[in-house]
Amino acid sequence: MVGMNCCFASVRGVLFAMWISAGALAADEPASFLPGGSEGWKLVWNENFEYPDAELDRSWNSQNGPSGHILCSRWRENAVVADGMLRLVNRKEKRGGQEWTSGSLTSKRKFQYGYFECRYRYAAAEGTNNSFWLMTVDAPKKGKRFEIDINEGHYPNEINTNIHNWSDIKVVNGRQTHPSSSRSFPLGVQADHRLQLEIPVTTRRLRFSSRHGRHFHIGEFQIYQPNAKGYPSPYSASADRDRPGLVNLARDPRTRITASGFYQNGKPATLGRIADGKPDTTWISQAEGEKWIEFTFAEAKTIGCVQFLNGWKSGNKWNDLIEDWQISWHDGSRWVEMGAFDLREMDIDLARDFHTYGLEWTPDELVFYHNGRELRREKNGFCHSPSPVWLSLAIIPWAGKVTDKIDGTFMEVDYVRVYQRP
Repeated sequence: MVGMNCCFASVRGVLFAMWISAGALAADEPASFLPGGSEGWKLVWNENFEYPDAELDRSWNSQNGPSGHILCSRWRENAVVADGMLRLVNRKEKRGGQEWTSGSLTSKRKFQYGYFECRYRYAAAEGTNNSFWLMTVDAPKKGKRFEIDINEGHYPNEINTNIHNWSDIKVVNGRQTHPSSSRSFPLGVQADHRLQLEIPVTTRRLRFSSRHGRHFHIGEFQIYQPNAKGYPSPYSASADRDRPGLVNLARDPRTRITASGFYQNGKPATLGRIADGKPDTTWISQAEGEKWIEFTFAEAKTIGCVQFLNGWKSGNKWNDLIEDWQISWHDGSRWVEMGAFDLREMDIDLARDFHTYGLEWTPDELVFYHNGRELRREKNGFCHSPSPVWLSLAIIPWAGKVTDKIDGTFMEVDYVRVYQRP
């Protein structure tokens, strides 16, 4: 079998039972993914849209106007409540001086700190931005204006988290800028891949290949013999020295590395970047055809683990991550598959199924979650003022191709919940 890697303090249950009674969940409502478990949390707001559409305005404000930074104006008519769900609907119609319309809502109630959770599914089209977020709407009496994007989701499988400081805006080279931090999480694709073998293989040749449809970057490739103490992170610049006696066979000077091609007439010397101990330097594949890298060892070696970095990094975001790969070893007469990955076979569609996106916001930290799994943890440096909850759908070109397929699609929200600690 092949394995692959693609606390918060609690209080006594009796007190929890007293706190939760003000906003208890119905028996048929989906459970929340509360960090650290349910104890110690008080449900202070449970918006489940179990009411007629006309009552939406009691709890939410609608944008009702154009949006200069995106391709759609947004209106109350595009926010529709029915059957216990909220739908923010995209329509191909001219209104507010724009070619498209959609919806954006802001809760009338504001919150400061707690666990914020929304269960929703994306509009089923590229070019849509499906957002659950927090942002101050007024200049706070103390502190800074901020924005926390719990998720700006892009169809079909991308989660995006952003933190913006809107108080400290300055002009650099004629352009406005501000402190911000972004990280993306394309589900199913990742920057680092590890193929660890339960049953090692012995070979003189190892081959990586991919049918990815465009250029891609390989930042560091590591091939290790079996090691009971484990293997280092491929992100480490000193990865090959993190375990005593561990040798990266890809960096052995006797290992010959060949490849299918290079981007922009790259010179053969760029092959050295595949295994130079520097994760930030990359070999770039050619654009067309099958891409492959082959390692030929001086003598037969026993392989226990293969891992590699791919993509290129801008800030905290990894870009152009590969969608498929295969690693094979040569048994002397033929290539034998060692392990493979193919995003297209994983069928991850965040528009088809409901998923839950969460944020724990404390005076000290911002912790982002997807279906209860922690994605990101950051120090809270400036988000310290009350904020409403935002639910927004937008049409943007950097989320994919904008086509008529967007017309009639919708972001569908099951619930929004806010929990706090006493």
